[in-house]
Amino acid sequence: MTHILTLVASDNNPPLTERHFREAASILPHYNLSQTGKTNWLDKHKAGEITISDSAQTALIAHLRETFAADKIDFFITPAKKRQKKLLLADMDSTIASTETLDELAAHAGIKDKISAITAKAMEGKLDFKAALRERVGLLKDLPVSALNETLEKTVLNPGARTFARTMRAQGATCVLVSGGFTFFTQALAEKSGFEFNHGNTLVIENDKLTGSVGEPILDKFAKVHFLEEYMEKLGIGPEECLTIGDGANDIPMLKKAGLGIGYRPKNAVLEEVHNAILYGDLTAALYAQGYGSKYFKTL
Repeated sequence: MTHILTLVASDNNPPLTERHFREAASILPHYNLSQTGKTNWLDKHKAGEITISDSAQTALIAHLRETFAADKIDFFITPAKKRQKKLLLADMDSTIASTETLDELAAHAGIKDKISAITAKAMEGKLDFKAALRERVGLLKDLPVSALNETLEKTVLNPGARTFARTMRAQGATCVLVSGGFTFFTQALAEKSGFEFNHGNTLVIENDKLTGSVGEPILDKFAKVHFLEEYMEKLGIGPEECLTIGDGANDIPMLKKAGLGIGYRPKNAVLEEVHNAILYGDLTAALYAQGYGSKYFKTL
């Protein structure tokens, strides 16, 4: 089955040229693949694509990553059919948002380093997600609600996040923000970035202070797959028409379930499981992966 190999240059690094496509084409035969069409430029020197004879093997992905690392070029290999997705399900922390909101909240309690260490292990899949979340929130007991507002004010979107979501909506896709973080943040950041729907965990608050508890049930990696399946059913579509994106180990099941799962600045556990990743560029690379050039990009 025909697939598309898309190359995307990152800002402030060497521009994309025909040389990069020739390098890719020279690698393909080693994995029983071949280029089957000429270069199609989505944006000259920024992003382009070629058709290839079939899907990629893990060995080819590793070879391409090593080849394009020097020039910091991201690449994606996707089926040619149903390439432009009808559903986007995105993680929030360190994907759409530039930070881990719980870690930043912990700074107000003077324990950011302690909580960040737990978060890092959880995102690498070294800790049970639910247990790690309960532990971290427990350490924030009695933190005032004002700290939530201050954290939200300082939280910024990752480059390209707004363009990513709003372009997909303009093209008719349903955009959903799903997080193991908290609805206090998902609601605000979904609105800010252009997502239609959002889901997250709930912080229990009493007398304008955190109780140190998380509302049940806790959303984990399986909840993300549940929401993916729920929205697919509502839209009457299959996994091949879905795009998921995230960075941590708890995102792996949804990344592997979707027709196009993309790791954004992925943790090692994700990079080992998922072929498509944005290692160098911004979130608009996920638009190029679907064949959208900048003429389609929407920011408002």
